[in-house]
Amino acid sequence: MDHLVRLRAAIREAGGAAIGSGLHPAAEFGDVVHVPGERYAAIVAMLRGLITRTPTAATHVHVGMPDPATAILAYNGLRRHLPLLQALSANSPFWFGKDSGFDSARAQLFRAYPRSEIARAFRGFPDYERTIEAIVAGAEIADYTFLWWDVRPHPLLGTVEVRAMDAQSDPRAVAALAALVHGLALNEVANPAPAVDSGVLMESSFRAARDGLRATIWFDGALYPVADVARRAVALARRHLDVPALDEVERILVDGNGADRQRAIHAREGMEGLIAALAADTLAPPAYA
Repeated sequence: MDHLVRLRAAIREAGGAAIGSGLHPAAEFGDVVHVPGERYAAIVAMLRGLITRTPTAATHVHVGMPDPATAILAYNGLRRHLPLLQALSANSPFWFGKDSGFDSARAQLFRAYPRSEIARAFRGFPDYERTIEAIVAGAEIADYTFLWWDVRPHPLLGTVEVRAMDAQSDPRAVAALAALVHGLALNEVANPAPAVDSGVLMESSFRAARDGLRATIWFDGALYPVADVARRAVALARRHLDVPALDEVERILVDGNGADRQRAIHAREGMEGLIAALAADTLAPPAYA
């Protein structure tokens, strides 16, 4: 978090502008400039018009792993928490200047890309390797980094990477999400649970992106309100990682997620006011210790 705050301070001091949001709320369709580079040229060639609609921005959290077997345990377990993480982080209600009706329109735009899903659980690292080899061959892609799953093992970095969350303007929310992912990864390795079917998780992911904190999502065999699932998840995380940042999850539940804040500002100040507020929040000095 210190690195993130210092990066944002450097942008501010250089006179730059940035907004922490899953989508730019008013960018026009096709108003996008891609990073130059071989990898991104390959992505543009692959996705064509899909990638030129509007940029998407996500919060990715990596948790370091000691070995491949532990990585698969963490990956398998974190899958069941993805709808919750999406609901807490939803921060892109507007697309192309209009209210999408979703708390995370970014998630729905991203689902149009190939290999952007909640993949199945694996029986172990060899099972994962065989699956990756088959997909890479069948898709004619360079490697597994072109599989844009909501959570994925990342062997090149030695991590498991959670990718399901919108970018955030408030660094307190980034801290909360990172701490929650970290604590849940530790819990899932220590207490492996039966894997949840990918189809069930994808349905809850859709509900979380649409309804945010008002969603009901699947957890432990039934549908529960997001707030109930969040408090249970925080309790699981605290068994292994009792840090102040986890308190921010309760603040999100009480005060609202980023989508709630965006809609409230837009109702008061319009689109120009919303963009100005997102920029001010993103580059403001942090309001937490």
